Amino acid sequence: MTENSQQPQPAPTTELPTQYAPAEVEGKLYERWVERGYFEADAKSEKPPYTVVIPPPNVTGSLHLGHAFEHTLIDALTRRKRMQGYETLWQPGMDHAGIATQNVVERELAKEGKSRHDLGREAFVERVWQWKAESGGQISGQMRRLGDAVAWSRERFTMDEGLSQAVQTIFKRLYDDELIYRAERIINWCPRCLTAISDIEVEYQDDDGELVSMKYGDGDDTIVVATTRAETMLGDTAVAVHPEDERYKHLIGKQVKLPLTDRSIPVVADEHVDPEFGTGAVKVTPAHDPNDFEIGQRHDLPAIAVMDEHAVITAHGPFQGLDRLEARSAIVAALRAEGRIVAEKRPYVHSVGHCSRCKTTIEPRLSMQWWVKVGPLAKAAGDAVRDGKVKIHPQEMEKRYFDWVDNLHDWCISRQLWWGHRIPVWYGPNGEVVCVGPDEEAPAGEGWTQDNDVLDTWFSSGLWPFSTLGWPERTESLAKFYPNSVLVTGYDILFFWVARMMMFGLYAMDGTPPFHTIALHGMVRDQNGKKMSKSFGNVVNPLDWMDKYGSDALRFTLARGANPGVDVPIGEDWVQGSRNFANKIWNATRFALMNGATVEGPLPDASRMSSTDRWILSRLNSVVAEVDAYYEDYQFAKLSDALFHFAWDEVFDWYVELSKTTFQAGGEAAEVSKRVLGEVLDVTLRLLHPVVPFVTETLWTTLTGGESVVIAEWPADSGFRDADAEREIETVQSVITEVRRFRADQGLQPGQRVPARLTLAGSPLAAHEAAVRQLLRLQPEGDAFQATATLPVAGVEVALDLSGVIDFAAERKRLAKDLAAAEKEKAQANAKLGNEAFLAKAPDNVVDKIRGRLSKADEDITRIQSQLEKLPQA
Repeated sequence: MTENSQQPQPAPTTELPTQYAPAEVEGKLYERWVERGYFEADAKSEKPPYTVVIPPPNVTGSLHLGHAFEHTLIDALTRRKRMQGYETLWQPGMDHAGIATQNVVERELAKEGKSRHDLGREAFVERVWQWKAESGGQISGQMRRLGDAVAWSRERFTMDEGLSQAVQTIFKRLYDDELIYRAERIINWCPRCLTAISDIEVEYQDDDGELVSMKYGDGDDTIVVATTRAETMLGDTAVAVHPEDERYKHLIGKQVKLPLTDRSIPVVADEHVDPEFGTGAVKVTPAHDPNDFEIGQRHDLPAIAVMDEHAVITAHGPFQGLDRLEARSAIVAALRAEGRIVAEKRPYVHSVGHCSRCKTTIEPRLSMQWWVKVGPLAKAAGDAVRDGKVKIHPQEMEKRYFDWVDNLHDWCISRQLWWGHRIPVWYGPNGEVVCVGPDEEAPAGEGWTQDNDVLDTWFSSGLWPFSTLGWPERTESLAKFYPNSVLVTGYDILFFWVARMMMFGLYAMDGTPPFHTIALHGMVRDQNGKKMSKSFGNVVNPLDWMDKYGSDALRFTLARGANPGVDVPIGEDWVQGSRNFANKIWNATRFALMNGATVEGPLPDASRMSSTDRWILSRLNSVVAEVDAYYEDYQFAKLSDALFHFAWDEVFDWYVELSKTTFQAGGEAAEVSKRVLGEVLDVTLRLLHPVVPFVTETLWTTLTGGESVVIAEWPADSGFRDADAEREIETVQSVITEVRRFRADQGLQPGQRVPARLTLAGSPLAAHEAAVRQLLRLQPEGDAFQATATLPVAGVEVALDLSGVIDFAAERKRLAKDLAAAEKEKAQANAKLGNEAFLAKAPDNVVDKIRGRLSKADEDITRIQSQLEKLPQA
């Protein structure tokens, strides 16, 4: 059997309070763990490494249920590995969150009647650092509340000095390798945040718009195009048709008049056009649409920008100065006045991109930006999974990963912000462009200026697995803890973050991927499976539930719902149920201590144990093996459920109850059972610790006298099994369960005593008679015993004398009345379900309800008839 890593220990002397009060112990325990350095990681250690990085939360953020869920899973993994003897590093830190943080500080300035431009760049950035020091990072304290076992001394920030050096280093290397370039291309532009954003930061939703079909050209040269963005027609530089479309072959190469302007534009043939969609002709606006830009490149069309950074029309004419939405209505009205509108469809529901930060509608815009050439980097990221260097769990998520990395477009990495890593490129007075590495001097002299843009936040967070370990320096930490053992993250940021880390890790670390395994989990939803959203009114602050029920209760609830890659529903009732489980562990351990449970000395030989002792030890080892297998497969829900049922059902509800008569009798058998109970609790608390760390720490140290369960040895399966003992106790459980069910059916109170005769001669259950009688409240039969009910169960006969307990005539009358009611309900339900006219008219939910009533009536009839059969005849 597994031995306590802290043995030998003195007998515990601390008594447990009668009730568990999480608020009184959790904070003190966590600070003690931190002070003792349990969570720190030593790069010089000879132990094998186990590394996990925290998905860095935004410095503007606070703990939400998604964080609590993800952190619970990571914490469970790292706590177990620490107990298994690994040098464990859970790397903490925060992301500078460029757009989000700049928005926060700009809102603060607005309250003072100022903008960032009033301060200037240097003073504004200083103001952001000041905000971070005073208000940023409240999530760190909330992580402590949750129990995150992170190495706080190693906490990093994506804008700190070391990580800034890493960013500048990789930018320089990518630039020198011609994998970073500057070009004018279509980007996603947010007119509210006034910056470019990447494709993955655009959220698409169905919006009500309008589809307008309008006529270009005149006479035989007329061609009709349709658009949802009429305002962009001012920047049209062509109309495109499919080269094989017979309707328009006569127009290809000709010029048509562009309405509302003094320009004519060509009709070009391009295979991108779908002749089956709409009119088969499309307007081409290269400066305001990504597909149109590609057509423009192929046909050498000019790109005319007609909107500024605020999405205000800049084209000369009556629409200049109008917002894009104002211009849309005005232009449609002007076209209508000229008789150019052929058709209008309103509302027209279509998918529209919105900024994920501020929800403003995105405007495609031609802009000079910095880009990463992702082709070779993405190929390496895909090959690493295909070759088995990196495993994605669950495996079915691999397809989503490949669909993404195999079709990546070049990544726009420049942002028109002031808060972030400024692009390390300088421009000279004569058109010179110089990229400066971290150990190089920036060009000096008149006319040299640095690029104004900063890098996309995901650029720096993509370096997280190795920049946090000191890269580009070849540090001891980098050598020890890279690559990460596993990345635990949501499938929703598989593309945002995971793909970037894969590309940069393989590039910077000589082909070594940043982690061995990517374990993907789902999103937390409400108890009805609905997405949590402020607009739905179902968002929950996890701190509220931790205050009310304790951190362990929240953690256990989240872990029990964590099936790989699947969304997790959660409701307050479930957290309350987990609080009850924590209380059950507390009360059972308290009872065990009061009855002498101990971890002192080795386990007695199996020959000295009762079958009950051997059964629970056999089950304990099976559960150890089961939990280990689930951990290796990232099956948090299954391991949590296995521990819940073993602890509550088998240890507390069966073993403890079956052993009470042994404890009461005393003697050698009681001493053996006390040691077995101590062993079972010791191992069970250690198995539970990674998921519910606080209550298990208090109970384990009290039980064993050990220093801390955080550094205790993880239990190992000793291989002890006793199939005979397991079968024997299963039979005892069957007998007790069946008699309890009969008692309940007869309306007996749980504590009501009944005379009984147990025929156990020759049965292995004979050794359990005292326990069976105590658990079932069965008195000795006595001289006047009458067997009014006999229950044959699992080869054992239990005869009960209910003559002084139940009025059989009254009970039979009551049951007969209940049976008649159930049969009437069944007849009514059958009549409705047999009526074809009713079925044809009734809604599905009504029919389903009646079918449910019929099923319930059948169950009631079967149950009542069984109870009647068991009653003695009058």
